Amino acid sequence: MTPDRAGAAAPALTECEDTVWFRHSDSLPAAARGAARQLAHRIGLLPERAAEVALAVSEAATNLRRHAVDGAMVLRVVRTDTEAALEFLTVDSGPGMADVPAALADGYSSGPTLGIGLGAIARLADAFDLHSLPGRGTVLTARFWNRTPAGRAAAAAGEPAAAGLTRPMSGQELCGDAWAVRPVGPLPPVPGRVPTGVAGAAGAALDWSVLTNRAPRTPSSPGPGRTEAGAFLLLFCDGLGHGPLAARAASDAVAAFHRSPAHRPEEVLADLHRVLRTGRGGAIAVALVEPAAARLTFCGVGNVSAFVVDTATGARRALPSSPGIVGHQLPAPHTVRQDLPPGSAVVLHSDGLTDRWRATDVPGLFSHLPVTAAALLLREAGVRRDDAGVVVAKGAW
Repeated sequence: MTPDRAGAAAPALTECEDTVWFRHSDSLPAAARGAARQLAHRIGLLPERAAEVALAVSEAATNLRRHAVDGAMVLRVVRTDTEAALEFLTVDSGPGMADVPAALADGYSSGPTLGIGLGAIARLADAFDLHSLPGRGTVLTARFWNRTPAGRAAAAAGEPAAAGLTRPMSGQELCGDAWAVRPVGPLPPVPGRVPTGVAGAAGAALDWSVLTNRAPRTPSSPGPGRTEAGAFLLLFCDGLGHGPLAARAASDAVAAFHRSPAHRPEEVLADLHRVLRTGRGGAIAVALVEPAAARLTFCGVGNVSAFVVDTATGARRALPSSPGIVGHQLPAPHTVRQDLPPGSAVVLHSDGLTDRWRATDVPGLFSHLPVTAAALLLREAGVRRDDAGVVVAKGAW
C-alpha cells in the first residue's frame, strides 16, 4: 500500500502481460528456463537477477515435472507504470504437501532436484506464496523485481489489491478472456517521472509507456465527494467466441478501459461499447471498489460471474449482470451497490469457470495473495473446453 495525498493508504495496482503457459512434459524445465531468461532480458533485469530467476524457475519446474499430477507453470510480466517484474506460478492437482513449513526448510528434498529447495526460492523472490493440501494439489507464486532502487521501491509498495489469471482453451494459444485494473481519482506523483514541461529533451525520463508504445494510465479526477481515496476500477472481459478474434476483442476492451476518463461502471461500459462495435464484442463486467468506504458499485453485461465473498463464513453474494453483448447490444445499465464486509473478497470470472465453486471447499482459499486465490479458483472450477479467466480483489478494506 502507498499513502495518497490525503494520507490514506492507496492500494498497489499492477498490470500483467505476456502470459505463457507450460503444460506438464519432460521438456518443461528447459522450456520454462529459456522463456524466463528471454523475458528477464526483455524487461531489463540485471544479469545477476536474471540468473536468480532462471534458477528459481528451473527448481520449481523440475519439482512440477517429477512430482505433480496435471501440473502447469505460468510465466508472465507484471508492470507498474515505471517498473517491470517477472512472476511465475505453478499449479497442480496433487499430491500436495502434508507439511508445508518442513518443505520450506533448507535442505528439505523429496527427490533429486537442483538442490536449492523451496526455501531458497522464497528468499530469492520479492513475493512468495504457497498453498498446498494433501490429495488436492499445490499452487506456488513467486515474483521477482529488479535489484535496483526503483525495483526495490516497487517491491516495497506492497501486494496488489487485485490480480487475475487467464488460460486459453485446449488447442488454442490466445485467450479471449482478459482483466484489468486502474485507479480512480487523483494520484501522487510517480517517483522518478519528470512532469510534462519541466525538463527538456535532454532531461526527459523514459517510462514504460514510451518503451512499450502503450498509453500511460491517466486516472480521471472524480470531483468532490464522488469517490473515496484509494478507489479503483476492476474490469473483466470475455471476448465473444475463441481464438485470435476473441483475444483481439478482449485486448481492445482493456486498452479502451485504460483510455476511458469515466469512473462509474456504467459509463465505462458505454465507452467500451463504442470501441468494440467494429469487432466481436464480448461479455464485460466493471466494478468500482472503494476500500475506505468498504463499498462496491457493479455493472455487468453478458455472462460474467461476479461475487462478493465473506471470507469469514464462506458465504457469497452474486452480483447480477444484464443480458447483452458489449459492442453490439448494450442494454439499459443496471447498477448494483454492495457493502464490502471486512476482509471480504471480490471475484469476477468468465463462463470458463463453473460458478458452482464454494470457498469452504478449499481451506485457506482467501487467506493467500489475490493471484494465488485466482489460480486456486482456476484449478478447482476451470474447464478445458473454453477460455478461462478470473480476477480476485481483496485485502484493501
